[in-house]
Amino acid sequence: MIAPEHGREPCMTLEFDAAVFRTPNEPLTIERVTIPSTPPPGEVLVRLQASGVCHSDLHVLLGEWEVPSPMILGHEGAGIVESVGEGVTTLKEGNHVVLCWTPSCRRCRYCIGGRPVLCDMVSQHSANHLSFDGRSRITSAGEGDVYSFAGLGTFGQYTLVPESGAIAIRDDAPFPQSALVGCAVTTGVGAAVNTAKVRPSDTVLVLGCGGVGLNAIQGARLAGARKIIAADISDEKLEQARLFGATDLINNGREDFADRVRQLTDGLGVEIAIEAIGLPRTIESAYEALARGGTAVVAGQVADGMRISIDPFVMSDQELSLIGSNYGSSKPASDFPLLIDHYMNDRIDLDSLVTNVIDLKDVNEAFDEMKRGVGIRSVITY
Repeated sequence: MIAPEHGREPCMTLEFDAAVFRTPNEPLTIERVTIPSTPPPGEVLVRLQASGVCHSDLHVLLGEWEVPSPMILGHEGAGIVESVGEGVTTLKEGNHVVLCWTPSCRRCRYCIGGRPVLCDMVSQHSANHLSFDGRSRITSAGEGDVYSFAGLGTFGQYTLVPESGAIAIRDDAPFPQSALVGCAVTTGVGAAVNTAKVRPSDTVLVLGCGGVGLNAIQGARLAGARKIIAADISDEKLEQARLFGATDLINNGREDFADRVRQLTDGLGVEIAIEAIGLPRTIESAYEALARGGTAVVAGQVADGMRISIDPFVMSDQELSLIGSNYGSSKPASDFPLLIDHYMNDRIDLDSLVTNVIDLKDVNEAFDEMKRGVGIRSVITY
């Protein structure tokens, strides 16, 4: 098929179905869209094999995050490189890859300084759901550009991403589990290992036992934390947390949260608290649960406009830290393959995270289950 792209010379395109967001609080619609079949310089065309349905996508669907539309949602994907553009050197056709929603330019001060998730190009373009050149790669018949969530748009079988937005992994890893490394696994494990730098002497508290929280628990276990306390309002999720490595459980829907933390820590509080929900009150609770010198890590994503309140005197007097964790403070190029190796060698559990494998047409039902707190992760397979 021949079609013009954004006023450029005509080029070959691929047609495929995608789940498109148009209006908050309305179901996604399955629509036919097109993408160039030849990647621009520095980019790769990926044929998706699996995509997780993540709570960040739900933020958009509920109107809690303002985004342009129409937009293909999804940002947690794994697939196979279909073709590579001019200048691409680290990937080739046939590579198995996990997609990264913070592709890095490898040149700015953040990339050079070892913090690629803060790359200048991400803040300029990927955060605005565009490619590095400020354009969209997807079009819809008669409507023009379609945005791709976080520059990826994994709720469709094809995507074009910068070379650094596709991380090569081993070929024997299953795609549904690998897809989750593209967001929840890296975000959670990284919050404990990279951001909090959990030590074997630490007691770690994780608030929220969804995809990110369960992986924060796995990260704390990997780091050898002496005690891992999981807090949630769901007994089912707390039991899942125990399977992932939690040593103690708090149902803060029916227990006095602060009192239980004191009981479990001999009145001292925790060295590390990781908030994995994205609510102001739970962020404040994480901070208030700290022992002197402790660190609270905000890994959960809040709705637009939310604010928290803390006592700055207590912060200075007790030398408390409240820090953010974006994508688990990861270096995706090295961390993604490492996490896959951990999984393949039974050091972390990704199988139990995949509680529902679905077709693209069932994506709205997956969001309904997420709202009800059913399961851990639905994964679309293509």
